[in-house]
Amino acid sequence: MTDNAMAQAFVGADIFDGVRLLNDHAVLVENGQPVIIERTAMPDGTATTRLERGVLTPGFVDLQVNGGGGVMFNDAPDLSTLRIIAQAHAPLGTRAFLPTLITDTPAQTTAAIKAVTTAIADGVQGILGLHLEGPHLSVARKGAHDPALIRPMSDADCAELVEAAALLPNLLVTVAPESVSPAQTSALTHAGVIVFLGHSDADYATACAAFAAGARGSTHLFNAMSQLTNREPGLVGATLATPGASSGLIADSIHVHPATIRAALAANTGPAEVFLVTDAMACAGSDITSFTLGGRQILRANGRLTLADGTLAGADLSMAQALRVMIKEVGDPAERAFARATSLPADVLRDAKGAGQWPTTLDGLIYITPEFEVLCPRTMIKER
Repeated sequence: MTDNAMAQAFVGADIFDGVRLLNDHAVLVENGQPVIIERTAMPDGTATTRLERGVLTPGFVDLQVNGGGGVMFNDAPDLSTLRIIAQAHAPLGTRAFLPTLITDTPAQTTAAIKAVTTAIADGVQGILGLHLEGPHLSVARKGAHDPALIRPMSDADCAELVEAAALLPNLLVTVAPESVSPAQTSALTHAGVIVFLGHSDADYATACAAFAAGARGSTHLFNAMSQLTNREPGLVGATLATPGASSGLIADSIHVHPATIRAALAANTGPAEVFLVTDAMACAGSDITSFTLGGRQILRANGRLTLADGTLAGADLSMAQALRVMIKEVGDPAERAFARATSLPADVLRDAKGAGQWPTTLDGLIYITPEFEVLCPRTMIKER
């Protein structure tokens, strides 16, 4: 359908507008713009494409994308790599994301900042900024990060991030509070950096001090962090108890058990919320069965990505699969689950550029089938 084609409509599916899940509505497409209307308001003679249930929704917003299309951002943090990753995630329904650099050398960090700045200037679709996951983490909770590259934050590191925040619409950094001082966290926050805590063995008091200094949330809740126990709440407890703390969640039933997710959702004090991330690696949008990260082989099997010793290394997960887990296994209300994949992660960002909201163009809209497959409405619309 061209942008100047006659008005047409989608009927038969529920519609998530970024906040509410609507029934008995339709999406009218006129001049390439999708508009939600009540079915009774459908103009006479409008050509319709009937969908068998499912949900029409804004495209997904993913704040943790390490790779896709067979490549990792760490492999070559440049414009070409970012184009491949963006192209790999578009068919999976992601319309906005943060390319994520896993702990690496100072030179690679600088290159990543430059690459994302260039990609945004060149209009690479979907890129909203940069997520730096490390290197200022805890070796004790390193996960798949290279311990040889993990280090405390220096004044020079802090200054580079402050400068990068002035160049990028969004800069999210994951740090361990035991490797970054409250003063540094405060300086980053005041410069516009979105500070998340993760890969940390911090106790509750240390984590709370980081939140008080301006940290906004935690990265992949429960994974690679100090746990909630009877006498020491750890980073998990501090996150759930801090009203302003958001948290990314890998909902694949592997990283976190569905019952644990239910408990976390019940314990989260709000108003900041739990949102979904894929923690996608090179295999996203491809059929590769292994790849390398920092010279180490990552194996893909049975829905898991692991190092040779079995350590989880990112996730083999799409956002649609995460929605299925949240709705079917966790029991999260569908309206809330869709928000966790769209508007809630967008709320974390400094400048979401409309991501997670009802789109102004047909290309920003996706259709989730009852089987949680992703289809593009533009390819489905009925032509006259």
